[in-house]
Amino acid sequence: MDDTIINKVAQSGLITLDLEEFKPASGEVVGVDLTDFLFQRLILKEKEFREQIKSTKWELYAGKNVAIFCSEDVVVPLWAYMLITSALQPFAHRTEAMRPEELLCLLWKENLEKGIKKLQFENQRVIIKGCGDEQIPEAIYVTATNLLVPRVKSLMYGEPCSTVPVFKKN
Repeated sequence: MDDTIINKVAQSGLITLDLEEFKPASGEVVGVDLTDFLFQRLILKEKEFREQIKSTKWELYAGKNVAIFCSEDVVVPLWAYMLITSALQPFAHRTEAMRPEELLCLLWKENLEKGIKKLQFENQRVIIKGCGDEQIPEAIYVTATNLLVPRVKSLMYGEPCSTVPVFKKN
């Protein structure tokens, strides 16, 4: 009698996709809160605003993806976003008007799109890994599903030993 243990999961031809692998590196996304540039965190005074922009060390944002946002519910003129962007232009890798967590999600989605295009998923059986160390935004799962459904034979969620079927090509 042969007591060899056979790993049927490894022989199944399933491809496990770990969405954590596409997350941008930590420190790659930083935020600039316009509230910090406002008088009493409420009002934009143009002269003081321009002086503060001139005195800020924008080189600290070199190579970073910068999210410009306002954490308070106040009216900020659109040109304020433009002035901050122009100050960041020589240094920042990318500047967007959104909260840092939104920019992180956007970059994550872009990494995922690039990664899936490079990998061979045509007519494959794919499992999107369900457990991990990172909290993965729902938008990443939606993006992965949108990118994979047209390509794969089947799409599942979870771990190879316990999956939830998501899609199966007829």
